[in-house]
Amino acid sequence: MSERADGLTHMDAEGRATMVDVTAKDETRRVAVAEGQIVMQPETLEVIVSGRSKKGDPMQVAELAGIMAGKKTADLIPLCHALPGASVRVTLRVDPDLPGVCARAEATYAGRTGVEMEALTAVSVALLTVYDMVKAIDRGMRMEGIRLLSKEGGASGRWSAE
Repeated sequence: MSERADGLTHMDAEGRATMVDVTAKDETRRVAVAEGQIVMQPETLEVIVSGRSKKGDPMQVAELAGIMAGKKTADLIPLCHALPGASVRVTLRVDPDLPGVCARAEATYAGRTGVEMEALTAVSVALLTVYDMVKAIDRGMRMEGIRLLSKEGGASGRWSAE
């Protein structure tokens, strides 16, 4: 299979989708950190903070959902390698200035491929879970700023958004 001149790794020279062959890569420790936030009405945030959500604690459920999603990334994103044994940690915090909730995920793996997609998926699903749990009182919430903050490991080494 020939390499594409434009550097796109998930397409062959003829433009067909292809799984990246990582078998020749060195196994290294890889870490990726992603973030995002969900902005809502101040009243909605107050419901979350006060524990009055009818579906339970959105923060706790969303953290768990993010971890689960990060572990299932290969089932959700075509051509993403399954990473058995990867570690995913998700933390949410209230930000009254948004107003809303900020999510941060860190994915760690020792292997031949990165964990950027796992961190981004974890953040996205954590925020979607917050939305789902309080949408009955605020359908106008918006998720924004979902991005990779940093990654390290592999041939490309360390990268940071800052």
